[in-house]
Amino acid sequence: MEQLKTESQRQYDYMEQMKSWVAKKSQELGRPLTCHCTTFGCQMNEKDSEKLLGILETIGYQEVDTEEADLLLFNTCTVRENANTKLYGHLGQVKKMKERNPHMMIGLCGCMMQEPHVIEKIQKSYRFVDIVFGTYNIFKLAQLLKARVDSGSMIVDIWKDTNEIVEDLPSDRKFSFKCGVNIMYGCNNFCSYCIVPYVRGRERSRKPEDIIKEVTQVVSEGVKEVMLLGQNVNSYGKTLEEPMSFADLLREVEKVPGLERIRFMTPHPKDLSDDLIDVMAHSKKVCSHMHLPMQSGSTRLLKAMNRHYTKEQYLELAKKIKERIPGVSFTTDIIVGFPGETEEDFEETLDVVRKVGFDSAYTYIYSKRTGTPAASMENQVDKDVIKDRFDRLLAVLKETSEQNCKKKVGQIERVLIEEVNTHEEGMVTGRLENNLLVHFKGCKEQIGTMADVKLVEEKGFYYMGEQVNG
Repeated sequence: MEQLKTESQRQYDYMEQMKSWVAKKSQELGRPLTCHCTTFGCQMNEKDSEKLLGILETIGYQEVDTEEADLLLFNTCTVRENANTKLYGHLGQVKKMKERNPHMMIGLCGCMMQEPHVIEKIQKSYRFVDIVFGTYNIFKLAQLLKARVDSGSMIVDIWKDTNEIVEDLPSDRKFSFKCGVNIMYGCNNFCSYCIVPYVRGRERSRKPEDIIKEVTQVVSEGVKEVMLLGQNVNSYGKTLEEPMSFADLLREVEKVPGLERIRFMTPHPKDLSDDLIDVMAHSKKVCSHMHLPMQSGSTRLLKAMNRHYTKEQYLELAKKIKERIPGVSFTTDIIVGFPGETEEDFEETLDVVRKVGFDSAYTYIYSKRTGTPAASMENQVDKDVIKDRFDRLLAVLKETSEQNCKKKVGQIERVLIEEVNTHEEGMVTGRLENNLLVHFKGCKEQIGTMADVKLVEEKGFYYMGEQVNG
């Protein structure tokens, strides 16, 4: 504990030093220094960006909506190969911005930076970049900026792995009423298509007291809903000195006064416990929404993906969850076109979609990721075949979604109002417990509050509604 406290304090010392530098530079320019963070990827990256912006605001930068800023950060994703190409193209535009603004600094961080060939390319072809760091040491942003200011040259600081978790650093939340809370980092699953374990490292869990402290803090600041984040939340607690299950952690988070909703991402079908299902079934705060990545309905492909469950086991688990949590919303992830996928394999996937009756799904066309076992597999599927299957999958998902949506029409549901509806004046958009959206008459002053809404009409993936007693 003392070591973590010391690291945290060291970083605050660097923040103070950079605060003086930013104040001096602002005085020279006669204006505040600005910053912007462009984020690619998942909720984990979004959460990391909130921490990066928290540090930048602590040292005196003002966030702006444009990339024409004095400090521009790119928090990168590398789940798909084209994400790398996208960043390189973007950097070409940024170079011109930097030529117009000699005070500009550019930072690259996140998953893509954990790949050695990426670092080599940046050092060779993008010398105008100022700081480069990865996923393990985002807490060092102020220290890296200080090194850049002192040395006048590019700073590259990439860690191969870490067991360290630095607590109590600033964070700038995107929303005042909901936020993500990391409960663990890394992944031990090594699915054959996935780069995540290579760029985010082995699993390491935060201490429950640190998680509860953060949840309590954000709730005191007005947060109504938290999303507990981990690559595989079922594995939470296994690396702690005093192991704790994810189900037990949920029980503790539920005790936080003032918290209205708890969500989590992402569980893994291979080790989702009966205890977790029981917590969801009896909890007044954990949302009745299960996002359970399937990836494929073919047992043969699931084995090639290294997923550690069969089609039958997934169906049995889904059945159990639906029986024990009546009305649960069920969503999933599905990959189309994994190497060797036959028409028969794809039909197995459609069979599961129909039998489970998913409310919605994140659907992906398989993307070959260099460095993963699947990238070198034979029988890569033809692009035209993949496109046809992808369209057929979406059509079936549309059917199951509409069927589920119709069941709720006429019901009154509790809704968290999230934003003003940009398509129609006088309307707001809220999110149901099952994660679907509903649009209804309201005003911007209601954003961040809960309301009871009657679901009047289903539109496939969302509803039109009427506020009750609002």
